Amino acid sequence: MRTFSAEVIKKEGEEIEMLGWVEARRDHGKLVFIDIRDRSGIVQVVFGPDIKEAGDLRLEYLIKINGLVKKRPAKMVNENIPTGAYEVQAKTLEILSKSEALPISVDSDGYEIDEEVRLKYRYLDLRRKRLHENIVLRDKACTLIREYLHKNDFVEIETPLLTKTSPEGARDFLVPSRMHHGKFYALPQAPQQYKQLLMIAGFERYFQLARAMRDEDTRGDRQPEHTQIDMEMSFVTEKELRDMAEGLMIYLVESLGKKILKKPFPVFTHEEAIKKFGADKFDLRENKEDKDTLAFAWVVDFPLFEKDENTKQLTFAHNPFSAPKAEHVEKLFSASAKKDEKELLNMRAQQYDLVCNGYEVASGGVRISNPDVQRKVFEIMGLTPELTESRFGHIINAYQYGAPTHAGIAPGLDRLLMIIQNEPNIREVIAFPKTGDGRDPMMDAPSEVDEKQLKELGIKVVKE
Repeated sequence: MRTFSAEVIKKEGEEIEMLGWVEARRDHGKLVFIDIRDRSGIVQVVFGPDIKEAGDLRLEYLIKINGLVKKRPAKMVNENIPTGAYEVQAKTLEILSKSEALPISVDSDGYEIDEEVRLKYRYLDLRRKRLHENIVLRDKACTLIREYLHKNDFVEIETPLLTKTSPEGARDFLVPSRMHHGKFYALPQAPQQYKQLLMIAGFERYFQLARAMRDEDTRGDRQPEHTQIDMEMSFVTEKELRDMAEGLMIYLVESLGKKILKKPFPVFTHEEAIKKFGADKFDLRENKEDKDTLAFAWVVDFPLFEKDENTKQLTFAHNPFSAPKAEHVEKLFSASAKKDEKELLNMRAQQYDLVCNGYEVASGGVRISNPDVQRKVFEIMGLTPELTESRFGHIINAYQYGAPTHAGIAPGLDRLLMIIQNEPNIREVIAFPKTGDGRDPMMDAPSEVDEKQLKELGIKVVKE
């Protein structure tokens, strides 16, 4: 039976079998020392002169050994690793798979290696200890999220990845339909409309670790595709929703061994945040080098509308489904009738962001559940009744069948883990991310497709 490296400390005097990669090699003539690495860690293996194949070992060879677990001499103990007081005296060696010289080193933290090269050989890059730990921690975080939400009666529901194009703040990725030439699906920027429809369906508490795709310029804390902790609740106030999300953040962060600067989280209105910090995302830590502390804060009462600098048309500040504050609903109709742009721009939404250490880590809001209010918002945004019906008729019509009040939020999992792990970029917590310009060098994506595929889809590519 296979023994993992981490288990060696409990196996003194026993003969064991191990499988793993050669992490390091030291040839001392008659004796060859290697560090063997598996998913649990590393341990030193000693080969005597009777095992001649040991001289052939090179870095990243995959091997199987049988040997006796012994304590190292006191002066030879390696205090830097958990197994450093033990070693395995090899009795047999089998080389399972040889390795060519690696195009990138995997024994450093990897920050010094060019991004393009790292992502081209991502399957090797992920062998490094730091990235391996990041991906394992991501799995633990997902488990903790599910634990907390299931304890609070949320139901995990998957929503479609092929949906309808909808203006929600970024460009859609479009997917052509083979069976319906000239028509396109869109990959979801978020499950926004589906989760609202689930509230109308009566599920009351929904969540999903949802994939979201947005065709926008990348940066250090943003990728073309990301994962968000999508949540929605019926029959709750804004404060009740925020309390639930705050509880999740506290449970997650503290379970992962990090500290939170202030509990409960401080709350600032959007206007207060701009005056105090000059932005609606900020860092409350006085000591920015305190890497194990997360400073969360809420920003509330965002503007309902903002003016598009290019079109000069009023548009939504966050998304078109955010409800106006209750005291502004009547003003919405009166200001619209008077075409009072100033009053419309002064209206506030039941919209809230969660910020942490200078980043926005979540955005949410109380949703519009009145079809008349929703139509009015689209009208103010410049959509004709026909366009509103074409784009959003499905959800507005659903409001007419006993729609409950509901609210939601969607913390960004990648960005949150980036902060927790003190990483400079969300690529470091994603198994297979894209480059800064949205490419995957390992898979050579995006790529051209052959003429036959294009013909089946009814598409002709016009090259500039």
